[in-house]
Amino acid sequence: MRTAVRIIFLFLCYLFSLSGNSQEEAKEKTVLRVLTYNILHGATTNRDNDLDVVANVINQLKPDIVALQEMDYRTNRVQKRDINTELALKTQMSSIFAKAVDLDGGEYGQSIFYRGSFLETGKIDLPGAPDKEPRIAVTAKIILPAGDTIQFIGTHLDHVVNSPDRLKQATKINALLENVKIPTILAGDLNDVPGSETISIFESAWTSTYDKEDPEPTFPSHAPAKKIDYVMFSPSHRWKVLETKVICHTIASDHCAYLVVLELLPGE
Repeated sequence: MRTAVRIIFLFLCYLFSLSGNSQEEAKEKTVLRVLTYNILHGATTNRDNDLDVVANVINQLKPDIVALQEMDYRTNRVQKRDINTELALKTQMSSIFAKAVDLDGGEYGQSIFYRGSFLETGKIDLPGAPDKEPRIAVTAKIILPAGDTIQFIGTHLDHVVNSPDRLKQATKINALLENVKIPTILAGDLNDVPGSETISIFESAWTSTYDKEDPEPTFPSHAPAKKIDYVMFSPSHRWKVLETKVICHTIASDHCAYLVVLELLPGE
């Protein structure tokens, strides 16, 4: 009888240890929902500056971090509104705004939204001809809830067809990885298609998240015909793609939103 009781006890201890291990593994799993979205400076395709429409797209996707392109700050075309702050409040996320250029009585640039606090932020001026629209990359270091520190880079490259500046901009962004020793994500409107020289430059340093056999287009939102919005990561062994999704709301923007769910894998 005592032997039977002891066997049952040991078996229950074994089951408990398995349960504990699985719970520990679940706690250790770090998943990040990453979104990139060119928001047409908050105008919407109806040109009514209805930020609720834009915010609803973002909120429905429940991102942890967002790269936003075409962000206006107190320009005349948005009635002097602070689009960055308004949208951050509507999505209940922390935000940083980086100016690319003075425009229409205000400023125009990019933002990063994060469902937490920023550890460090910065802006990188990208190369370009003096008569072209200035381009930048906005950077942020963040500490994830599990304690890992990562770097996030948002950008919006030159839109001119066959632009030599875009190639220089891609090369400059790649150089940002040279002294980085933490997992990094790049997200934004790269204004070029898979297989182009621009994307090939990026993919020499980054791992893409789209299906290379069947890239899902992200522009224009009313009839998507080409992929120009991307999420990439580095190093390849620290990230795993769990899901990708393209969301095309024809009123919120002329671009589709691109969501990627990533798992941060343990370091060596």
